[in-house]
Amino acid sequence: MDRLTARQLYDTVGERMQLRWIAGMRGENRAIEPGDNQSRRPSQIGYLNIIYPNKVQIIGTEELNYLDSLDPRQRWETVEKIMAYKPIALLVTKDQAIPGDVREAAEESQTPLWISPKRGHELLTYLQYHLARGLARQITLHGVLMEVNSIGVLITGESGTGKSELALELITRGHRLVADDAPEFTLIAPDVVDGTCPEMLRDLLEVRGLGVLNVREMFGHTAVKPSKYLRLIVHLEPMKNFGTGDAMKRLYGDVGYREVLDVQIPQIVIPVASGRNIAVLAEAAVRSHMLKSKGLDPAQTFVDRQAHQLRRLPPW
Repeated sequence: MDRLTARQLYDTVGERMQLRWIAGMRGENRAIEPGDNQSRRPSQIGYLNIIYPNKVQIIGTEELNYLDSLDPRQRWETVEKIMAYKPIALLVTKDQAIPGDVREAAEESQTPLWISPKRGHELLTYLQYHLARGLARQITLHGVLMEVNSIGVLITGESGTGKSELALELITRGHRLVADDAPEFTLIAPDVVDGTCPEMLRDLLEVRGLGVLNVREMFGHTAVKPSKYLRLIVHLEPMKNFGTGDAMKRLYGDVGYREVLDVQIPQIVIPVASGRNIAVLAEAAVRSHMLKSKGLDPAQTFVDRQAHQLRRLPPW
C-alpha cells in the first residue's frame, strides 16, 4: 500500500478497537506513507511524544497527568506543538475525559481525535501490527495461488498452459484456492511473503470454456482460504521449450529460485504436454519440496549410492 489515511485506518480497526471519532473529522485524509518518520524514529505509533513525534499519538493516563501538571502557558505551547507536527490521529485510552483545550485544538487544526475504552498497550500492540502490515511492500503476480498439502503454492506459466485447469483439478482433489489470476503478496517479515486475494476476485476461478466459477458455492467453504504464506512456485512450461540433453535436470528436476519482494522462493518447472497428469505431478512436486526442506533429497541419495557402489568395484 502506498499510503494509509486516517479514514482508512479508522474504518479498518475502529470496530475491533471500539474507537469513537470525537473531533477533527475534516482531517480524515491525513495519511501515513511508507518511510514516514524514518529520519527520526522507526515507530509509526506510540505514546505521546513531542520530541520524537509518532504519526499516531496514544494519550494515556500518564500523558494526561503530564499535561495537567503544566502551567497554563506551558500547557498551551505543548498542545500547539503536538498539533503542529500534524499527526494522523490522537488516540485517548480507557474512555478518559478529553480536556477541552485538546478537543478544541484538534478541531481547529483538523487533527483526528479518537477515544477508546481499550488500554494503551492493547491499542499499541494491535495498531503496530496493523500499520506494519498495511504499509508493507506489496506486489501483484500473475498466476493462481493455492494451498496444496498445507503449503502456499503459486502456479505460474504462459497464457494457455493450463494454470486454471490445474487449479480446478487440485480443488477437486481436496486442496484449496486462495486467489486466481492476480494474487497480491505482502512482505510481512524479512523472509515471509503472505499471499491474499483481491476483494473483487474472492472465491472466483476463471476456466476457459466454462467462464467464471464460484469455488465456494460449488465446492463448499473448505475449498477456499483467505490467505497463505508463499513457500513454492510451480511454473508450467510447454514441453517443446525443454531441451533433451541436460542429464542433471532429468536427475534433480528443473528446480531453482524466483525472487519475490527480495525473498528467494523455491521454484519447480513442470513440462506440460498432452496426456500428462499435471495435477499428480504438481502434488508430487509439493511433496518432494517438503521432503527436501526436511533434508531428504532422493536424487542426492541416488547419486551417493552410485558413488558408493563405484568405490566398491575392484580396480582395473
